[in-house]
Parts: sequence; structure tokens; C-alpha cells
Amino acid sequence: MNRREALLIYIVIAAVSLGGLVSHAAEEGKGDWTLHRSDEAGKVDFALIEHRHGGSSHHVSTWSLNVFVGLDASKPGKQEVKFTVTRDAGRFDCEGFLNNGEGAGIFRFVADAKYAGELQALGFRGVDEEKQYEMAVMDVSLSFAREIKSEKLEGLDTDKLIAFRIFGVDAAFIAELRAAELPAMECDKLVAFRIHGVTPEMVRFVKQAGYQPDEDTLIAMRIHGVTPEWMKQLQQEGYAHTDMQHLIAFRIHGVSPEFIEKLQGLGYKHPEPDQLVAMRIHGVTPEYIAGLKAHGIGDLSIDQLVSLRIQGVD
Repeated sequence: MNRREALLIYIVIAAVSLGGLVSHAAEEGKGDWTLHRSDEAGKVDFALIEHRHGGSSHHVSTWSLNVFVGLDASKPGKQEVKFTVTRDAGRFDCEGFLNNGEGAGIFRFVADAKYAGELQALGFRGVDEEKQYEMAVMDVSLSFAREIKSEKLEGLDTDKLIAFRIFGVDAAFIAELRAAELPAMECDKLVAFRIHGVTPEMVRFVKQAGYQPDEDTLIAMRIHGVTPEWMKQLQQEGYAHTDMQHLIAFRIHGVSPEFIEKLQGLGYKHPEPDQLVAMRIHGVTPEYIAGLKAHGIGDLSIDQLVSLRIQGVD
């Protein structure tokens, strides 16, 4: 039995032990928590399952042990525990059981009465009780709200502020993007950057390679897998200055460095980007070309090969 399986069994036992407490928590819109060791030193994987209006929400992430006031997760054996986690948006009062640093229990969330008003003073409106709970879970602090507000971004509202916290958009990230000569002003694009992996390092590489992509093109590059590593491989095959739209088309249609290398081995030394895309769209593969040569059909141009494929010549 591995550690996670043992934890699941223990959680069931702990839930039975808590019995009526868990049912009572669900009725009052409280919830359950689970905790187990993380691979990161000084951290744990902590889950919160909130019960509200007949449904539930589930959040799990890695938390630093120092936020759990009153908890000693290093203590061996089984123990009853009570601890708190305090955020600007409110406080989580938790109780339950641990066994060798892992376990489960119930929590009660106590919302901070001043939080919504202080956010509203900063221009962040619409913080109801459900949203305040979410902001406590994600640790959307007042200092973070002020930090983001000072960036004077386009489309910034409460939902975007939460999204920034979820995906890791902060002032340092914005500053690095601007240092790489991007506007970094639109909230939706900043979130998309984080979701798809547009990093300041990537922007610098692309610009040093001679490109001036806009933010939408950078997102498209990441969506389709146009990475600096892949671009370097293409450069080695003689495609160092291929325009960005062709690079994206290469990824969409499967024009890879390996594909180009095989074509070169068959005598097609440097096909134009449009030709490479047409070959992939119509199924002109190195294997197809080799098959034609085996039947005595050789020395065809790329346009002729594509035409044969379109006409169904196998």
C-alpha cells in the first residue's frame, strides 16, 4: 500500500470519527479539509471542500506549513488537531486528526467584515460571500490588490484580480514583460500569457531572433508549440528567418525539423515555407516520395509531387 492509498483509508476513518460534526458543518455551509505531505520541503498539499447551498467546491494546492497556526505536522502518530489560517479576506478555523503528519477534518470560514469595503475603496466591487471565500482561499490580499491597481491595467475588475492570483500574474511579471518591450496592459492577455506559457524569457529570445510579434501572435505561438527550442532546431535546417505566421503554420500542419531533414536527404535541399506546408496538407511525405522513386518516378518538383497527391496518385 502506498502513502496516498493509506491516506485515503485514514480520511475515511477520520470522517467516521468526526461523524455528526461533519454533517453539522455541511448544513452550516462550512466544509472539510485534507492534508498530506508535499514533495516540497516545508510545504503540504492542503485541500478545502466547502459545502454551500446543497453543493460543494473543491480547492487543492500546495501551502507553506508556516501559515497553519497551532499545527505541528512533524509530530509522529495519531493526534487531534486545531489550527487556523488567517488571510485578509477571512480566517479558516480547522479541527480534525493527523496521523504521521497527514489527515483530515472540518473547517469553519469566518469572513473579515472590513475586507469587501476596503476592496471597494480600491475599485474592486461585487465581493459577495462566495467570492470572499474564494479570495481567502487564493490569498487575494489587500496589498496584492493595491499592487495590481497601481499598474493601471485595462479591464481590471474583481474577477481579473482573482484570476491574476490563480495564474500568477503579479507586478514583477508585468515589469519583466514591459522590460522586454511588450505593452502588458490588457488583463485578458496577461492571464492568457500565464495559461499558455508566454514568459519574458521567450519574448526576449523571439525579439533577439529578429521578430517583432504582437501579444496575440505570442499567445498563438505557445498554443501551437512554437518554442525557442523548436525554433533553434529549424534554424539548424536553414530556416532562421522564416516569418512568424509560417512558423505557426509549420506547427499546425506538422512541418518538423525531422520532416525537413528527410526531404533534404531525398534531394529537396531548401523548399519554400509554402511548399512545405502544402506537402504536409496533401500528404506528400518522404515515404511517398521514396515510393514513387522505387517505381521509377523520380526528379519531380515539389509542385508536381503535390499535384500527383491531389489527383490521388499513390
